[in-house]
Amino acid sequence: MGDPVGVAGAVLLLVGAAFSVVVWPAFLRRIAADPRSRDAAGKATRFLTVHRTLIATALVIAVAQAVLGIWWLASR
Repeated sequence: MGDPVGVAGAVLLLVGAAFSVVVWPAFLRRIAADPRSRDAAGKATRFLTVHRTLIATALVIAVAQAVLGIWWLASR
């Protein structure tokens, strides 16, 4: 294995990715159930659209963190 700082950085990336994968889908379920998410006709509102975009972005970043963390550990 490599230096302790490198390993700690990789583990930190993996922990951050795991946190995002656990927290954001649960948040999305709460947002989807919120009455502000749909209008009277049942169409998605900006409230839902914005939150979906934010959550999707966070999950893409989590995937990048996981890939980088795994790569970092594997390269040591």
